[in-house]
Amino acid sequence: MGCRTVLPKRSLVRIVRHADGVSVDLTGKLAGRGAYLHNRRSCWEKGLKGSLAHALKVTLSERDIEALRQFMQTLPEEEGQDQGSMG
Repeated sequence: MGCRTVLPKRSLVRIVRHADGVSVDLTGKLAGRGAYLHNRRSCWEKGLKGSLAHALKVTLSERDIEALRQFMQTLPEEEGQDQGSMG
């Protein structure tokens, strides 16, 4: 969604919309409308500019955005790097 590169779901991070807002779904099994981003900061930065909210069909609250930005800070900056704990 952020960079629009197609990869298998298992290599992406799922964000899910639920009644309390949005959250990162590392299991990929939480109920709710989901959207997927690569585990790279550049993709998350693009997604947080609007495409993520559009895909989830929700207006992101400040609390949601802050929580997603905190998770984003744990991700690699460069496209060629993978996060070891995500696999």
